This record gives sequence, structure tokens and C-alpha cells, in this order.
Amino acid sequence: MPTLPLTGGCLCGGVRFEIDAPLEGASYCHCTRCQRRTGTAASAQGRVSPGGLRIVAGEELVREWSPGDGWPKAFCSECGGALWSRDPVSGALGVRLGAFDGDPGIRPQFRQYVDYAAAWEPIPDDGLPRFES
Repeated sequence: MPTLPLTGGCLCGGVRFEIDAPLEGASYCHCTRCQRRTGTAASAQGRVSPGGLRIVAGEELVREWSPGDGWPKAFCSECGGALWSRDPVSGALGVRLGAFDGDPGIRPQFRQYVDYAAAWEPIPDDGLPRFES
């Protein structure tokens, strides 16, 4: 069980957030959009229920980019640090695991969009369930 609240923020520290409940789940996404957004082979994120995240500093720095056919992506307008994506229907968030200050108390449980996995970094044989899309 993680120590609550979970805390985190962006690279420059301008945006800070807290989460008062354990994350509901976590995953890796291998889609091309996540690769380009993060500059990595996959994005690791933890699911937060709607209303479960509170911005405690830097709300004015948070910007969203909406791809039109997916979840809007939030980032810090000062440093560009990726923060979360937001389900436009339910309001649930996928908070980037790298944005947490410490151990978020959960590990990714599956890999999604593996059909788009980067050729330059093979998916490790870690036993996690894999979903093509």
C-alpha cells in the first residue's frame, strides 16, 4: 500500500498534484502517438478515477492537446513535461508514472497497442498480457 497522498509534478516543478486514493490500475501503451509524445518506446501510466487528482500548484501552466480521435494529453506549458491523459467521457486520468515523486504503489499490468511497438526496442518478455490494439 503506497503512502497517501501520492504526489507528483512536471520536470520544472511548476505543476504539482496530489492523489488521495491508490491508483486503479496501470499499463504500458505502445501506440505511435504515445511514442511520439514521450520520445520512448512506450508510455507507462496509472489510472486515476474521475476527480481523484488535485492540482496543488501551477494549474495555469497545464495545457492540453487533443488529437481529435483520442484522449486529450496534458503537459506543462513551461517545461513540456507530460502529466496525464484524460478520458473525455468519464474524466478518468492516465497519469504518467514518471510524473510521480516516489513509488506509486502499482506496476503496469498489461501492454496495449503492441502492433505499433517500436522496431528499435523489442517488447520485453515480462509475462504481461499483450493487446494488439
